[in-house]
Amino acid sequence: MSSASTAPAAPRFFPRPLALLLLVGVATMFAGNHVAARVTFDAGTGLLLAILVRAAVAVVVLGALVVMQRKRLVLPVRSRPWQLLAGLLIAVQSLCLYSAVARIPVVVALLLMNTFPIQLAVLTWALGGPRPGGRMALIMAIILAGLVVVLEVPTWLANPGAMGPGWLSGVGLGLGSATAYAGALWITEHRLGGVSSTLRSLLTMATVLLAMLLAGGLGLVPGGMALPESAPGWWSLAMLALLYGVAFSVLFICLPRLDIARNAPAMNAEPVAALVLGFVVLGQGLSSIQLAGGVIVMAGIVLLGLSRRA
Repeated sequence: MSSASTAPAAPRFFPRPLALLLLVGVATMFAGNHVAARVTFDAGTGLLLAILVRAAVAVVVLGALVVMQRKRLVLPVRSRPWQLLAGLLIAVQSLCLYSAVARIPVVVALLLMNTFPIQLAVLTWALGGPRPGGRMALIMAIILAGLVVVLEVPTWLANPGAMGPGWLSGVGLGLGSATAYAGALWITEHRLGGVSSTLRSLLTMATVLLAMLLAGGLGLVPGGMALPESAPGWWSLAMLALLYGVAFSVLFICLPRLDIARNAPAMNAEPVAALVLGFVVLGQGLSSIQLAGGVIVMAGIVLLGLSRRA
């Protein structure tokens, strides 16, 4: 019998409408996770506790997948420092993003987070990779122009106090989350390519979990492990973990059948879903000019994703 006849068949892709529906659903659940985070933070929940709970759910899910797939928990020696660094960067990204969500509207924080493709392209170039082409540079400039509109930079320059005390730090934290995520993606692509995706994800989330426990135990973030002060805070903390766990599970389990190369732009529905949920749940809204800037940013992100795959 030939090797071709004995090789396992590649998984068939879902019909494209179903794949797009699943990806948009996952993006909406991720957005709901961030909206729930804002609610529980407003109820006094500590940042570290929220990330710890979310990471714990992800570790349970990934641990179950490792057991079901009978993966070997063996990491090549030369990959171990890079795996640790990737996990620490994701921990920083989580902390920065949740901190931004606690200070500025959720959709603005997510738009800032979604600048990571720009930062990844620049980082790759700086570390010896290909220089971004003219078309990609133009798209990056469009995204940045859209962010200037969304962040109301002229208003802030004219009257910084009008934007609120947490605006500037929230913007910085949102951009910092994108920087940390871009670094983790670069490491994953260039230093951890030979590690199983399930094992890599499990170790990354386990590192996040341990980092939050260590930071909480040492008191590195004042009030970081504070419990919710009200019932809505507890419910929101539970919803945060549930939404992230379900979204993470659906995405990871269905990934081989989602044809990500074609359908990944559907994940950029997350800021759009955050805008709707933020308005309905939190009463957060953007002005018409900011909405126009958000459309520009989202269009640029989708075009940039398509260009990178091309």
